Amino acid sequence: MPQLIVLPHEELCPEGMLFKVASGVSLCDALLQQGIAIEHACEKSCACTTCHVILREGYHSLEAAEELEEDMLDKAWGLEPNSRLSCQALMADQDLVIEIPKYTINMAKEG
Repeated sequence: MPQLIVLPHEELCPEGMLFKVASGVSLCDALLQQGIAIEHACEKSCACTTCHVILREGYHSLEAAEELEEDMLDKAWGLEPNSRLSCQALMADQDLVIEIPKYTINMAKEG
């Protein structure tokens, strides 16, 4: 079973984390199951960018992003060529290293 390596994030995962994830599970669900409270304001419907992650390793093992995800990513804070919405990216059969950006642009949450 492949592993997900989460780089340290000041608020969500200060020490970083490493855990196994079954293929086909969204990165967002995997993070939430491990107690990493990644924001997902649109309830994982690909309608915001709050669950944006940057893949530092393993990006090409994932299925390509669909057009809707690409359109949403254009609005993400800190967008990089290897960015994905964690609610749309499904774990494949290769280990991944992800970084959760420090900020999000929360378009679905008031305040």
